[in-house]
Amino acid sequence: MVDRRSGVPAFKQVAADLRQKIADGDYAPGEQLPSERELVDNYAVSRPTVRDAINVLRSEGLVTSEHGRGVFVRPPASIQRIARSRLSREARDRNRGAFLADAAARGFTASSSVKIRFEEADARTAAHLAIDEGAEVTVRDRVMRADGLVVQLAVSRLPREITRGTAIEEVNTGPGGAYARLEEAGYTLGNFVEHVGARMPKPDEASLLQLAEGVPVITVTRVAYGIDGRPLEMNDMVLAGDRYELSYEWPAD
Repeated sequence: MVDRRSGVPAFKQVAADLRQKIADGDYAPGEQLPSERELVDNYAVSRPTVRDAINVLRSEGLVTSEHGRGVFVRPPASIQRIARSRLSREARDRNRGAFLADAAARGFTASSSVKIRFEEADARTAAHLAIDEGAEVTVRDRVMRADGLVVQLAVSRLPREITRGTAIEEVNTGPGGAYARLEEAGYTLGNFVEHVGARMPKPDEASLLQLAEGVPVITVTRVAYGIDGRPLEMNDMVLAGDRYELSYEWPAD
């Protein structure tokens, strides 16, 4: 029951109680919450109060509403992105680099659609790739799916001078992907740096990723460097926040 004397708005009390029930497992991932009518009766509040409480949970990404069906607890992240091994040379040799490694680890079928274009480097791209602003870059724009569901958007940019004449400028880069083709061309990879953030999605991202209202995206900008320290690729990734868990591991030295 709602405590009318607490000074806390009723909808916040209802939201807090439902949030705790979800955390405790009373409402399991994928399970439907009680109907609006049931919640009105359970908490002795009005329909607008229940709707405001559900909107709070929806904005937090805890629940999703399906028209004509009801409100459901959002499942936890289903894709574990293991940063340490996914970009290894061994993984590329087994054709399990990056997204394919995630698929192998979690048992989903990976697929993607790729568009290739060429453009002039803007200031940000030029800074990350240590090239002149306006220099030509090769762009690999990818929409990545897990079991047919779009889970990640990725846009790679590489200096055109190192991709010209290679399969990196083709939709299908072949076994091991673009990194394998770079090394075949004599650009041995030395290390990677990732910058991770989070934000609310842009309208086109929300549409492509089929995100419910209130669900954020994880942003990852990865720069691949050669053994000589030269930046070879900048990859901007946008991941569905409700479908990904990022895992990092490093030695305590």
